[in-house]
Amino acid sequence: MQPRHSTNVVWQPSRVDRRKRREIFSQSGATLWFTGLSGAGKSTLAFLIEHMLVEQKYKAYVLDGDNVRHGLNSNLGFSAADREENIRRVGEVAKLFADSGMIVLASFISPFRKDRALVRGIHQQAGLPFIEIFIDTPLSVCEERDSKQLYAKARRGEIKDFTGISSPYEVPTEAEIHLNNGPSPQEQAQIVLDYLELHGILEK
Repeated sequence: MQPRHSTNVVWQPSRVDRRKRREIFSQSGATLWFTGLSGAGKSTLAFLIEHMLVEQKYKAYVLDGDNVRHGLNSNLGFSAADREENIRRVGEVAKLFADSGMIVLASFISPFRKDRALVRGIHQQAGLPFIEIFIDTPLSVCEERDSKQLYAKARRGEIKDFTGISSPYEVPTEAEIHLNNGPSPQEQAQIVLDYLELHGILEK
């Protein structure tokens, strides 16, 4: 865990417990953490699942890497330290969302195991479900999909420390769900929804 610099602060417990929230929402709060290379399909899948859940009257919200950097993390760059802080902040926000009873779908490259382990630990310490979902799309496919031409820029040296080109992606070893490039997004989404039902996150 990161060192705490704030002092004279005390956690204020809510008068509404998780059991009551589950009774109201017919779901348990949880964080679904989508990790994979840029262009792997993380955000596409996260937003698809969010839509499917909301259509079924569940409470869900996507925390997307680009979207978060427009506001909460707009002061962070892409150095190793800033990337670590980016993931730490999102992990803490996801924990609060999950504690409120929401299903959080966090879509972040999060290339380093230690950063993903940190977020997992944040949730475990709070007694909240953390479900890591590895979108295992080959680099060649990600480059073909690259509408923003980020990979091309990285290969020309215009973007430093770009994951998959000049910076490593550390493949997950603890992912609860491993999705390869074969199934369609709809099929992948159903795999995730089936997992949530099987593990009691969703009630029917």
